[in-house]
Amino acid sequence: MTVQEWFDAYGASHRHPTNKRIHAVCVPAITVSLLALLSALPVPGRNGWWHAGTWLFAGALIFYARLSASLAIGMAVLGVAALALIHALPGGAVVPWALAVFAAAWGGQFVGHRIEGAKPSFFRDLQFLLIGPLWLLADVYRRFAIPW
Repeated sequence: MTVQEWFDAYGASHRHPTNKRIHAVCVPAITVSLLALLSALPVPGRNGWWHAGTWLFAGALIFYARLSASLAIGMAVLGVAALALIHALPGGAVVPWALAVFAAAWGGQFVGHRIEGAKPSFFRDLQFLLIGPLWLLADVYRRFAIPW
C-alpha cells in the first residue's frame, strides 16, 4: 500500500472531530509511553540509549521510510526527542509514569472510537498502530505545506 492508501484506510474510522482531537493527544502519548516502557526492559548489552524502545523505533523508521522519506525524517526527529525525554527521566519514575500514561491514553482512544462509532483500525491490521502517528504528522505537514 502507498502512504496515501494507508491514510485513507486509517482516516475512514477517524472522521469525527472529537475523535480526531482525542487521537491528536492520545496517539503521541501512547507512542512515548510505549517507548518508555520498552526502555525499562532488561536487555543484554543495554547501554544508555540502546534498549528495546530504541529498537522498536528503528524498526518503525524503516517502515516509515518505505512509505515516505519526508515523513520518516519528521518521525526520526520526533522519535529522538521522545527518546531524549525518556532518557532524562529519573530511572524509578519511568515505569509508573509510562504505565499511567499508556493506560489513560488507551482509555481515551476507546472513548474516541465509541464517539466515532467505528472500531479502531488496528483491529483489522496491526500495522495501523504504526500508521496513527504518521497520519498525525502528515496532518501537521499539510498545515505547513510541507510535501510528503
